[in-house]
Amino acid sequence: MGRIAYVNGRYTPHAEAAVHIEDRGYQLADAVYEVWAVFDGKLADAEGHFARLSRSLGELRIPEPMSRGALTVVLREVLRRNRIRNGMVYLQVSRGVAPRDHAFPTAPVSPAVVVTAKAVDHAAAEAKAAKGVSVITTPENRWGRCDIKTVGLLPNVLAKQAAKERGAAEAWFVDEMGLVTEGASSNAWILDRDGVLRTRDTNANILRGVTRLTLLEVIREAGLTVSEKPFSPAEAVEAREAFITGAGSLVLPVVQVDGKPVGEGLPGPVAKRLRALYIQRAKNTAV
Repeated sequence: MGRIAYVNGRYTPHAEAAVHIEDRGYQLADAVYEVWAVFDGKLADAEGHFARLSRSLGELRIPEPMSRGALTVVLREVLRRNRIRNGMVYLQVSRGVAPRDHAFPTAPVSPAVVVTAKAVDHAAAEAKAAKGVSVITTPENRWGRCDIKTVGLLPNVLAKQAAKERGAAEAWFVDEMGLVTEGASSNAWILDRDGVLRTRDTNANILRGVTRLTLLEVIREAGLTVSEKPFSPAEAVEAREAFITGAGSLVLPVVQVDGKPVGEGLPGPVAKRLRALYIQRAKNTAV
């Protein structure tokens, strides 16, 4: 069976799915998105993603396209039609279709909604986590509202491509103070030399990661020490461990930064423990 997508009220073959050429998401990046990890056919961290979606829509003054209940039905139906038990589901909401103009449409238009889903090979993901990944650093060059999860991701795309060309899995943005903000598609963490888990606070220009938020709860429940304190690339290299978090990566150990090993150059015990605890919690609370 081929993949199925949802586009503006219709379930359609993925290969035939399309949006209007004057959709503002396509022409102006006037759109937001969310991604849920899926375990056993259920949405992980569901409440956090729905809350962030509502906030992003509100910040861009895009109306809610449907109720949360109705949207949940759509997300689950896309998973069902694609027979996905473990994977990811992607939602995009644009301001809608209107003649091209930078200002909002004068006449009200309906938001455009797209939902797709794909399976994830968890065995391959676990093998990747067991090996660990490398990251590179790159100067921060994004706009000042990274707290809104918009589809305007060109700096992230270029950073990811630079990482790929250097054999790395992720790129960490570094601000004018020489401190890591976050990754191109993840939040950045270290376990510093004093045994404190550190990640950038959300007062900085970073995305309010839902996986990050859940992991903060997991860390505190595990009795570990955490500080929302920034760190430099040099501190990351000198740290005991490093890792990234996100709906796609979950909790993924980082073993190298800019070609230099972190700790022993292997996934550390704390990152591995947190990955297991996060996955257990995500499975237990998925809806």
